[in-house]
Amino acid sequence: MTKTLVSNGLIVTQNANRELIPDGAVLIRDDLIAAVGPAAQLEAEYDYERRIDADGGAVIPGLINAHTHVSDIILRGAYSADRGLYDWLYNVKRPACVAMEPDEHAAAAALYCTEAIQAGVTTFVENDTEIVWDDIAGIEAKLDTYADSGIRSVYGAGFADDPPDEAFESLLSDIMAREPSVDHPPADYLTIGTETALSNVESLMDSHHGRAGGRQSVWPAPIVVETTTTQGFQGAIRLAEEYDVMTTAHVAEAEAQTRGPALSSIEYLRNIGYLGERTLLGHCVQIDRGDARILAESDTTVAHNFFANMRLATGFAPVVDLLDCGATVGLGTDNANLSDTVNPLNDIRAVFAAHKGFHRDAGVFDAATAFDMVTIDGARAIGRENDLGSIEAGKQADLAIVDMDQPHLTPAPDPVFALVTGAQGFEVDTVLCAGDVVMSDREVRTLGETKDVLIDATEAAEAVIERVGLD
Repeated sequence: MTKTLVSNGLIVTQNANRELIPDGAVLIRDDLIAAVGPAAQLEAEYDYERRIDADGGAVIPGLINAHTHVSDIILRGAYSADRGLYDWLYNVKRPACVAMEPDEHAAAAALYCTEAIQAGVTTFVENDTEIVWDDIAGIEAKLDTYADSGIRSVYGAGFADDPPDEAFESLLSDIMAREPSVDHPPADYLTIGTETALSNVESLMDSHHGRAGGRQSVWPAPIVVETTTTQGFQGAIRLAEEYDVMTTAHVAEAEAQTRGPALSSIEYLRNIGYLGERTLLGHCVQIDRGDARILAESDTTVAHNFFANMRLATGFAPVVDLLDCGATVGLGTDNANLSDTVNPLNDIRAVFAAHKGFHRDAGVFDAATAFDMVTIDGARAIGRENDLGSIEAGKQADLAIVDMDQPHLTPAPDPVFALVTGAQGFEVDTVLCAGDVVMSDREVRTLGETKDVLIDATEAAEAVIERVGLD
């Protein structure tokens, strides 16, 4: 048994009382937190083989990114500028992602995980929406990289089993006319039959769920309402129940994705049995208070993807209504070529301020609630509140140490307020996941030299952009 003591820090527990422990310590046995309390007490009562000095920093739970996309991180740049959802999706993201080779997916995954770790992330939920199920080598290349990274990944295995109708194909033709030089895949390129889709997802769950010492999970992930049949959604729930996991989907991101005036997307998903404690919905921008109440009453959780929604101009998700109704809301950084970072602290800072301005009410959203979204409520959103999201005995030893000795974080009479309003992510110094140190002194220890990761990602990006014809 390995015993580690993280001491000489301010422990931001995020427990039910939001307890702060100045000059505190966390005792870790193997992958679990064994004790939390004043450093002097733990040092006197327990033996340990290794001590990590927090050097006066804030020791926080490892951050949770509840909705993200990985492969398109190599599409960063101006390619996504000034585009709406479908323009960006069908002229930039989809053509490039389906053209990527396995080594390029691996390079993207290594870049993603490096940046995520440096931002204090220990758990992320990937929504993979460009899966070519005929050849899953790209998926496996990413999952292998996630396993190597040392942090927790949830792989949402996306599928579409309802082909676009003639009207939507016509719309896409008009949209894709903006980029005639791009090699566009056909509109139905990713569509497969319902039983085949569910069988493929289940096979991936059988082979990869629970790998990396339990750090790797696989969920069924019907992509959007518009491309998923009722049977597809119901099959996803069945798989989630059978494998004791969750399922996730993109819902009501843009006005064009709403189901219609007679029946909202949320009402439809409730009626067919998709909502519930095993379901995490991304976006939920185009919903009303009645929808918010349905989500809360059904224990369906939501991932708020603020920056991506702002960049695509899809609008403000009614997060305040969701919270007022009692729904659980986590934060997602969404696409790394929209937000354009993989940095929950950076995003939550914007969320905290923006909803105040949108509602013209400075008291509508407080710092503690914002920080919950990337810690304990992030854990609740992915069904892991019993073992992640706070620093408490018996939970997984996922921690980040934030260097608070920074001009922009001084003074900090309320450390949580300072973390939400001032921290930008680069202050994270050390990260542990399942008791293992994955970053120390800002150096990621699990994915090779960072400079090599950057070189590989840059070369992959150049190759994909040239191959697809995206100028």
